[in-house]
Amino acid sequence: METTWFILVALMLAAYVILDGFDLGAGIMHLCIAKNDEERRMVLRAIGPVWDGNEVWLLAAGGTLYFAFPMLYASSFSGFYLPLIMVLWLLVLRGIGIEFRNHVEGHLWGQAFDAVFSISSLLLAVFFGAALGNVIRGVPLNAEGYFFEPLWTTLTVGPEPGILDWYTVLTGVVALAVLAMHGSAYVALKTEGDLSARARSRGRMLWWAVAVLTIVSLVATLAVRPGMLDNYRKYSAGAVFPLMVLVSLGLMAYYWSKGNDKAAFISSSVYIAGMLSGAAFGLYPYVLPASTRPEYGLTIYNTAAPPYGLKVGMVWWIIGIVLTLAYFTFLYRLFKGKVAPSGDGHGY
Repeated sequence: METTWFILVALMLAAYVILDGFDLGAGIMHLCIAKNDEERRMVLRAIGPVWDGNEVWLLAAGGTLYFAFPMLYASSFSGFYLPLIMVLWLLVLRGIGIEFRNHVEGHLWGQAFDAVFSISSLLLAVFFGAALGNVIRGVPLNAEGYFFEPLWTTLTVGPEPGILDWYTVLTGVVALAVLAMHGSAYVALKTEGDLSARARSRGRMLWWAVAVLTIVSLVATLAVRPGMLDNYRKYSAGAVFPLMVLVSLGLMAYYWSKGNDKAAFISSSVYIAGMLSGAAFGLYPYVLPASTRPEYGLTIYNTAAPPYGLKVGMVWWIIGIVLTLAYFTFLYRLFKGKVAPSGDGHGY
């Protein structure tokens, strides 16, 4: 049951990054691809019906994590208290930037809310990437399973690192480039005309950065945590994840060259799924490794809820996920197609 819940939490986190990732990416690229007020409205219309629903996956994954691995939840939320509060404020500011844009009259206010939306989206991508970097690198856990990290120390990787060091900054940059590319693919898919062409062009430019950063991040990860390859040596089935990354990267470039925005966006989603799944496969059975002593690391076995609770929870999780998938299927089918270039556009 512990392994099953590990897989389910990983899948829910991947779903969050793919779904909320494209509207975070749209926010990052908002000021780069939209040249006037009408185009900025179109970007907001593209994500308007779904952005807040996409964030539900973050809450659902957090709730599942709390239920299945309560010790991990307690440890990580205490050790990452400062960045979690910063993420909370960025989520609030991002919502304000989206929802208040057209509730306050004045061109200057519109520009201010656009800036808040873009900057908060950019910083969220960096913070989420740095968070993944902290998990892969490991944190200074003590014998009781708790830890504290300052925001930064010497920016070097060691037994007592800060939240930000050269490796976690790198993973933050990788996340920023990937989500910016993902968001560009979505905007190109959902819009028409010059805005769509501009988004496609920016996405193709970002593809080169993502391709280079993928290789650099792999080398850096193996330098920081060589043990990430242990499961790949042990289980040959793990080869599917780097294969997903490689093939999806190639397909993105191919479909963009053919002007097939839908296939390029799907390829981008597969790339993200492959990267995150590959990281989870390499970490297993650890859910939070220790940077101090390996035996202090948190695994699916020493953090999991009692077996009876995991079994009962599976029943309720299945009911909940069926309802969630039905709702999201309905929502995305209802708002499928290109966004209108004018009109109310869902209030944006």
